[in-house]
Amino acid sequence: QVQLVESGGGLVQAGGSLRLSCAASGPTFSTFNMGWFRQAPGKEREFVAAISWTGAGTHYVDSVKGRFTISRDNAKNMVSLQMNGLMPGDTGVYYCAAASWRTGWPATTPGGYAYWGQGTQVIVSS
Repeated sequence: QVQLVESGGGLVQAGGSLRLSCAASGPTFSTFNMGWFRQAPGKEREFVAAISWTGAGTHYVDSVKGRFTISRDNAKNMVSLQMNGLMPGDTGVYYCAAASWRTGWPATTPGGYAYWGQGTQVIVSS
């Protein structure tokens, strides 16, 4: 089992940057593919980015390609999401998640993830 705690959210102006972190607990963290999702008010949870268990593979939703970078440090049990060039459309609660063992790569729907953090709020003002 994996427990996930996100941090790093906040209020930022359009064009600014934020770095989200996800601290994981559990001895098997390094064996999980990991992902970031976001959920805007009144909308469904949306896939943002995923990283393979080795860190060698990454996958992004088209709207964040070239602006966001997902990374992980298995020695520190951490996953990060560097967000640059933020836009008002990036506003939402950002969730870190660990993919289910049975999910193929890349997992881009919430159903493919077994463990979730509590989320961190990101607000981008125009």
